[in-house]
Amino acid sequence: QQSRGTHIDNDNILTPIPSQKYLNHAHNHSRLHQRTTVGAATAVASNTVITPLSTAVATAAATRGIGSFYLTRILFLRGLAFVYFIAFLIAYNQNKGLIGDNGITPARDVLNALEKIGRDKRKRRDEWWDQQKQSGNTRSPLPTQPDAGLVQIVKNTKYGRILGDYLNSSKKFQNIREVLWDRSDRLGRLYPSLLWFISKNDRETNINKYLDRIARTGLGLSIGMFLLGAANVPLLFSLWICQRSLMSVGGPWYGFGWEPQLAELTFHAMFMAPLFSLNAIPYKSPVPTVTIWAMRWFLFRIMIGAGLIKLRSGDPKWKLNNLSTMNYFYETQPVPNPLTKFFHMAPKVWHKFEVLSNHFVELIAPWLLIMPWLGRKYIIAGGMIQLVFQSILITSGNLSFLNWLTMLPAIYCFDDAFLSKLFTPGFTTSASIASYTHLSASGAGFGQLFRKSANIFFAALIIKLSIPVVKNLSSKKQLMNASFDPLRLVNTYGAFGTVEEERIELIIEAAEDYNGPWLEYQFKVKPGDVTRPPRFISPYHYRLDWLMWIASCAGSIERSPWMFKLLLKLMEQEEEVCRLLDIDPFSPKNGNADIGRPKYIRVEKYRYKFNNARGEPYW
Repeated sequence: QQSRGTHIDNDNILTPIPSQKYLNHAHNHSRLHQRTTVGAATAVASNTVITPLSTAVATAAATRGIGSFYLTRILFLRGLAFVYFIAFLIAYNQNKGLIGDNGITPARDVLNALEKIGRDKRKRRDEWWDQQKQSGNTRSPLPTQPDAGLVQIVKNTKYGRILGDYLNSSKKFQNIREVLWDRSDRLGRLYPSLLWFISKNDRETNINKYLDRIARTGLGLSIGMFLLGAANVPLLFSLWICQRSLMSVGGPWYGFGWEPQLAELTFHAMFMAPLFSLNAIPYKSPVPTVTIWAMRWFLFRIMIGAGLIKLRSGDPKWKLNNLSTMNYFYETQPVPNPLTKFFHMAPKVWHKFEVLSNHFVELIAPWLLIMPWLGRKYIIAGGMIQLVFQSILITSGNLSFLNWLTMLPAIYCFDDAFLSKLFTPGFTTSASIASYTHLSASGAGFGQLFRKSANIFFAALIIKLSIPVVKNLSSKKQLMNASFDPLRLVNTYGAFGTVEEERIELIIEAAEDYNGPWLEYQFKVKPGDVTRPPRFISPYHYRLDWLMWIASCAGSIERSPWMFKLLLKLMEQEEEVCRLLDIDPFSPKNGNADIGRPKYIRVEKYRYKFNNARGEPYW
């Protein structure tokens, strides 16, 4: 006992403090299980010195995994890789029909419109600069307004004006500025995309090839990250820019809240991963504390935003004196699954309990995530509540990868001690050694200084970008799924602020003759044929089917201008668009070789309800 040492830790559990001999043995054992392990408790940077710990408690906790997040990071990265794989698989299968060369809303239209905006901004700026040069007012310092920010104050100084003179006169800088900054929408949001680097000819006639390349690249990177259980900054940035490249040109098909949510989560992950190492348990790169709390803050914003938007939406069904939302939610949700009908048929008393439970999970439980003084057990409880809630939502309907994605930041409520049973002894031993090494080492090398600087920068950036988000959450006119910074790094979220009380389906039919017969187009998962039961597809997602549901909720189809383009493509029998459907009644593949191209097309509205009787029809 004296050679190994013992101490009672914070949980009043007798825990051994490993001796150096034990650590060396454990390291040799872990290498047999975990080949990605590098270094050991005695193998630290040359500029680092092993020093005694201030308390034995810290060491004992570290070797048990309390307060350590090496295994947590592995689980998180594999989960993120899984979501990315699904996202890029969706893109590879569907984007050609949605935003391709002959798609419903081609990506080139977005690129061309943004390019024109950039040219116009450049032209106005050049004209303004010519006027400044003619007046000789380019280098003298300007008075600073009382509410000016730091950047504006620096720009108005003498040297700031000199630098501005040089940059405004540089054509190279102005060209870069036009591409990276001027091509923004009216809200000032930027549209970073790898598609800016293709030629204009390819943009107009051959963009499908590049859409597929981006999707395949994302698929390859996500598979690699999943297999490794590790990622570095370049890998995560590559995934981020591939996803943002598609999101920037995706138009209405990428207008869902989970797209910026995925991008923001990846941005957070860049500050959690090592700079270059691809080891699953990098000894020199523990998960920064600031990133752990940023993840929890991220989840808090998602859940609180979703809860507050329900109370402020004006939908009386969410109110405490009504509580009838779930009487309608399952039947009217975007894409039901085979279990949705059973959820819907539960007693009304149970549905009232579901609404109350929803309010608890979204408005009260999130506070457990961001109150460190409550202790480890309460944070774990807060994370478990969110995981269980998202799991229930997954079983009740096909809500894309939204719920899977929302689970990921909740993983950072659990440390290695809690997650150790999910990993082999080799991983848990390596994580214990890494924790002990990190706590036992002291030094001020360049690597450590760089990590500390990056953590301080990240913390300051999150705080600054969260200010408008908090203001929005506190506002009576709260926005749902909105962004407030140009790169959409920190956003506000929400879902299902209002719930419809009846399900309206848009049914598209076409005919060769106005008098019929009218033949119906069947979508992949959208209800159409009343005899066809729904199926499980989550976390996969059919973007066209989902937007058809949004169009049905919007009222007149004039509010969904892409609908007219879809109808035109169906009449033209555009191959890539028709592949987005389950059944094209005019396709020879469906045994209709004698039928020609449709000459007439129409959209009709039908009210759908679950058939409570067993057997057909389902609706």
